[in-house]
Amino acid sequence: MTSLKIGLVDLDTSHPGSFVPIVREMGHHVTGVFDSGTIYPPGYASTFAREHGIAHACETIEELVERVDAVFIHSCDWDLHVQHARPFIEAGKAVFIDKPLAGNARDLQQLIDWGKDGSILTGGSALRYCNEVKEWRERGIGTEEWVYGLVGCAVDEFNYGIHAYSMLHGLMGAGIESARYVGETTQQQFELAWKDGRRAMVSIGKTSGYLPFYASITTQKQVEFIKADNNRLYQAILENVLPYMAGEAPSPISLDELAEAEMAAIAAKMSAERDGALIRIQDIPLSEVGYNGGLFAQQYKAMKFPVSR
Repeated sequence: MTSLKIGLVDLDTSHPGSFVPIVREMGHHVTGVFDSGTIYPPGYASTFAREHGIAHACETIEELVERVDAVFIHSCDWDLHVQHARPFIEAGKAVFIDKPLAGNARDLQQLIDWGKDGSILTGGSALRYCNEVKEWRERGIGTEEWVYGLVGCAVDEFNYGIHAYSMLHGLMGAGIESARYVGETTQQQFELAWKDGRRAMVSIGKTSGYLPFYASITTQKQVEFIKADNNRLYQAILENVLPYMAGEAPSPISLDELAEAEMAAIAAKMSAERDGALIRIQDIPLSEVGYNGGLFAQQYKAMKFPVSR
């Protein structure tokens, strides 16, 4: 097994600290970190490195590039993902981009292009790879059995909402063609359609309490409810992506297929803004703003560090 020297870019969320022990258990080394200061004050990278036994807190991304074989990008401002990934891609390093991959079609297309050019690049939501989705798919229920599905979660429409899109994508596979806003009952509901005619709904948005990641699946022969075990999510995604990042396995999913979840979410947002018009993924213009990562980062920081009045 190839042992990777792994770096971390941006320490905004709980994911970097949660990933480190799993990465180590799988035989890899976390050798450096860099934080751009979106959420935490200057010096936090050194604190994080000390607390997690990481040798180097780098002052620049370029310094980190020289120290690692692979990088995990955890910026909560998804508009920084392409910018942060670029120097690693250009240096031929393996790159993982945490969810959401990006919030606009232009950035997603750049990731897809890098993938087509042979870069080792992956990422996204752990719900795409969760054990419950894998187990359901391995049971081999064919597309001819499909009737309808509903997948949902709480908290917000994109940073968390992307988990619902990704879980549905994991269950039904690639081929999302369009999204359509159908209404709102506390949460927003969107119907996604696949190229082969299958359809399913995503229900996302803030609720008064936390909801699990769930799916209700109806086929011609059964109805099934699936609830993801949060305690196993990070292990599942790392088991899928690290062998690929180490050059020991093929990509678990191509970038153009992986980006379908984010593209579907952007199409859904456009549909809501256009009174429920059906929006085809292929028709989303590269100039479409989609979801604003900088604005989300401001809100996330305010929530994490509320100002006393």
